[in-house]
Amino acid sequence: MWKKVGCAFLSVVLVMGFFYIAVRPTTANAAINLKLAHVVNTKDAFHICALKFKELVEKDTNGEVTITIYPNRQLGDEKTILERMRMGIIDLGTITTGPIINFLPIYGVLDLPFLFRSPHEAYKILDGKIGQKLLGYMDKVGWVGLAFGERGFRNLTNSKRPVVEPKDIKGLKIRVMQNKIYVDTFKTLGANAVPMAWGEVLTALQQGTVDGQENPLNVLVAFKLYETQKYLSLTRHAYAPMVVMASKKVWEQKIPAKYHEIIRKDAHKAAMYERNWDQSHAKEWLQFLKDKGMKVSHPDIPAFRKAVKPVYDKYGPQFKDVLPAILMAERE
Repeated sequence: MWKKVGCAFLSVVLVMGFFYIAVRPTTANAAINLKLAHVVNTKDAFHICALKFKELVEKDTNGEVTITIYPNRQLGDEKTILERMRMGIIDLGTITTGPIINFLPIYGVLDLPFLFRSPHEAYKILDGKIGQKLLGYMDKVGWVGLAFGERGFRNLTNSKRPVVEPKDIKGLKIRVMQNKIYVDTFKTLGANAVPMAWGEVLTALQQGTVDGQENPLNVLVAFKLYETQKYLSLTRHAYAPMVVMASKKVWEQKIPAKYHEIIRKDAHKAAMYERNWDQSHAKEWLQFLKDKGMKVSHPDIPAFRKAVKPVYDKYGPQFKDVLPAILMAERE
């Protein structure tokens, strides 16, 4: 009898052992999936950056970290994405610096009009000590700044008339980002500045709620703004960076430290890839917009610089920790 009991006991132990092996957690080998959100469509430079970032991270971690991309405002507008990243609900983002000013006012220094004259000037600042200092500030408000990509030099479009001199902009209703420096810049130039989330812009242009907007060439192409905007003025009035960034909560609690340096390096590589992609298409985009019927004008930039001096008088003192260093580095 004891022999039978022993065999039965052994059978139970073996079955339970196999059951444990079948159902035990495998988190040690399970991939960590991260959600990356942005607000533009899949033809936009931000998505190009996100795709490259995903490719690099998944390759360099041997698939142990994966990224799922949510474009087209699927997880909210940029302000909402930023807030949800602080909460740890969204893991990663490719975000224009414009809305960041609402959480980190120091980022407004990058929104000052005509601050940079060329991509080279912007890259020199953003990839150097000043840029690293700005990325470091994100740690204070719940994010991890990984790298600066670009939205690019912003240009003015409208449906009413060519804009060559500052006086030409007076009275135009221009959509701008929800950013007080952009609002004040266009008010100073005499426009009726209308702050508006990007998700509302296409409808506002179609309905004539606003006359124009300002964005880089790739946005005009990706979102077919030539369908509502007849005039393009190459003002290049602001260089808008983009930040590849992470939720601080996610960075510290969900992503193992052994992956941190890999992800930082891959974010930088993806940002450089996106910049190169952006710059290599600039002439192509401009010609495309001309072919679509947009009337292109080259404004009097010195006159515009002079006209926006009050913006520097108002905001310059707020950025005394970084603005002088930026201006000095540009002259070197």
